[in-house]
Amino acid sequence: MEFGIFIELQLPRPWQDGCELELFTNALTWVDIADPIGVGYVWAQEHHFLEEYSHSTAPEVFLGACAGRTKNIRLGHAIVPMPPAINHPARVAERLATLDLVSKGRVEWGTGETSSRLELEGFQVNYVNKRAMWAEATRECAKMMCSEPYGGYEGKYFSMPPRNIVPKPVQKPHPRPWVACTNRDTLKLAARLGLGALTFAFIDAKEARFWVNEYYETFKRECTPLCRVVNPNVAMLGGLMCHRDPTVARARGVEGQQFFAYGLAHYYRFGRHVPGRTSIWNEFKAAHSFPMAGLAGIGTPKEITRQFEDLENAGLDQLILLQQGGKYQHEHICESLELFGREVIEGFREREAKRQAAKAEELAPYIDHAMKQMPLLESMKEVPVIESYQVLWDQSGADTESKTARRALDASRLWKLYVGGGKPPR
Repeated sequence: MEFGIFIELQLPRPWQDGCELELFTNALTWVDIADPIGVGYVWAQEHHFLEEYSHSTAPEVFLGACAGRTKNIRLGHAIVPMPPAINHPARVAERLATLDLVSKGRVEWGTGETSSRLELEGFQVNYVNKRAMWAEATRECAKMMCSEPYGGYEGKYFSMPPRNIVPKPVQKPHPRPWVACTNRDTLKLAARLGLGALTFAFIDAKEARFWVNEYYETFKRECTPLCRVVNPNVAMLGGLMCHRDPTVARARGVEGQQFFAYGLAHYYRFGRHVPGRTSIWNEFKAAHSFPMAGLAGIGTPKEITRQFEDLENAGLDQLILLQQGGKYQHEHICESLELFGREVIEGFREREAKRQAAKAEELAPYIDHAMKQMPLLESMKEVPVIESYQVLWDQSGADTESKTARRALDASRLWKLYVGGGKPPR
């Protein structure tokens, strides 16, 4: 089983000047620690408007910073919201390829729909149509990264003319695709579409075994890839606070994990939120108690090892560590990660190469079958010529009675004014 860390960037109120700068600086330090100890992935969220719960709104920027200061850790989006009103597919393709280039091929492409009302309605995304938007945009974005040129698209939720999207990613045909899964239905959908499952269901090891088996059985029987490559993997989120004294580990770790669960429920289940005014932390404290979000690796290295071995035996491919939550102190997070690296992770790493080899051998015929179900990527027989505006204006200048032509001529005059060094009209 592999490990990742989760960059949610929680920042409970009250806030002071400089607190976001400190949080981002600290988060880069956690990545610095994770890379050499053998954590394989850093997963950065993309959320919008979810105050206190997540201040990770531009993960491509954060992961770009990570790329320049690490050597091995893979850089994961968990997730890119794919509705075009939030992220146009061409912009996603450009950002992924650029990050893949600066990191020399270390990008993981997590996708999703987004589900909170604050986010969806903030970008005027219809809740009912969000899954169809995700599927359309994700399929086309994958094509954009490996087509020269991309042939354009006339769809229900976005359209664009033929363009060659540059740059192209290091990983061919494109980085491995994942999708966020919060229930069994989305898990099976991920398997049917050949996507890795980023599981945020907060389940225990016993249930994880059932989910993993169901995912791989579905993948083997039913996979027709949505993207241009398949990624049969199941990852799950679980907490972490490691200390030699179990009492200290619990004192440091439990409240932050509870706040993570409470903040999630606030935005997705029972919350009434006033932007810029509601204090989720105060409401959380007034609630007195709240259950933790499923499995939480809080305890001594031996206790955590036993918990995580149960997940490994359940067949989980990756455990993503929720190493920061609520008001965790930076020093405690660093100590926890360092101790985890010294006394927990190595045993898992020693077994991982053998597991990966056995898995690759078992899945090879099913992957081959799935790839044969992939629709062919059509190439353009004739690529259209796209004239510059000046050429277009010159061609339309004779038709002065046309409203379009008049606009073009006005634009042409304005352009000549700029080129000639004159001042533009106010």
